[in-house]
Amino acid sequence: MKYNSIPAGFFVRNRQKLVSRMKSNAMAVFVSNDEMPRNGDQNFPFRQNSDFFYLTGIDQEESILCIFPNHPNEKMREILFVKKTNEHIAVWYGHKYTKKEATVTSGIKNVMWLEEFDALFPELMFQAKSVYLNLQENSRYFTEIARNERRFADKVQRDYPLQKYRRVAAILTELRLVKEPEELDALKKACDITCKAFLKSVKAIKPGAMEYEVEAELVAEMIRNGATGHSFAPIIAGGKSACVLHYIENNKKLQDGDLVLMDFGAEYANYAGDCSRTVPVNGKFSPRQLEVYEACLSVYKNAIKLLVPGNTINLAQNEVVKMMEEQFVKLGLFTQEELDHQDPEAPLYKKYYMHSVSHFIGLDVHDVGGRDVKFEEGMVLSCEPGIYIPEEGIGIRIETDVVVADEPVDLMNNLPVEVADIENLFKNNNKVNG
Repeated sequence: MKYNSIPAGFFVRNRQKLVSRMKSNAMAVFVSNDEMPRNGDQNFPFRQNSDFFYLTGIDQEESILCIFPNHPNEKMREILFVKKTNEHIAVWYGHKYTKKEATVTSGIKNVMWLEEFDALFPELMFQAKSVYLNLQENSRYFTEIARNERRFADKVQRDYPLQKYRRVAAILTELRLVKEPEELDALKKACDITCKAFLKSVKAIKPGAMEYEVEAELVAEMIRNGATGHSFAPIIAGGKSACVLHYIENNKKLQDGDLVLMDFGAEYANYAGDCSRTVPVNGKFSPRQLEVYEACLSVYKNAIKLLVPGNTINLAQNEVVKMMEEQFVKLGLFTQEELDHQDPEAPLYKKYYMHSVSHFIGLDVHDVGGRDVKFEEGMVLSCEPGIYIPEEGIGIRIETDVVVADEPVDLMNNLPVEVADIENLFKNNNKVNG
């Protein structure tokens, strides 16, 4: 692994928390993620199922976890099945976990080879009064692709149709919301790498540079600092492209006088960083760009203050919308009279600000947790107001990651966000390059 190992005690505690919420005489079964096909005979780089990693720390395909806290045989209460390696696998694909290494990583004493699962599983199912199966339940995303966990759940329910099945996703969502110290350490590391990547990549920003040249510097610095990958596909959007929220082509030339919006995040130990910064291509904001940027920055600073215990994403969004409406009137995007007589079903602000100010962050960049979940200390959320004016070729988003507390903690507070700091960054870069 590129990252420093997370202590096994973290995964042991996570399983204990899950067990405390399970019904009596129930078993929970979890499977690892697929190796996703790319093209030809190639796969995408493997990325572990977030729930599976949260419970085991095992970052390897073809693994199964069974948790059966009331099984009469103590050895059967936690079983981790991992892929048995051989000389061919070692030569062609590299090292896989030994049983001892899997125990050291996960804290699970009973590690068995995956080939033993089919023989043992019927006995476990016979003993269980009910079975928890895990499916990703994300209200923001649906895919036609049948993931490994879906195929496994379908097979188990076909083979054992009279068993009583339960959802485990709701329990894991609750557990994953508040971050443990080990998770905060990993998230801080992800954010630190993200910050370094920005400071490196901004040196490539100049009129005539290609967006992908900036992306290249971003990627190199992430890898150089031990990132396991991107939290999501990076956005390097110059000019009007910044008004396309999920622009990832990154194939255009940066123009003198334009802004460039960068939205990106390093992933470290499977934990996600998420950052946005918007800077002038030539190093100097124009008067209008400055006006719009300062409006977004004002909302950004006040929005961070909303990430406190007891609040929710929806409540924070309502306050941010009020701030945005005030700024939009000042910017001349619509009048106060138009605002007072707007159609509630088609509010004016959505023309220039169409997304939420926040989402949960953790093992997924858009982590588990709904918009009406009350914030608790130790939760981590993004703060990302944006202003998008396509007709002026201006798109601005400012984003950081924040730990919920009475005094919210900005995990990227060392990254330039003030106009003077951003412009000085370009001046200093030019001095070095000159």
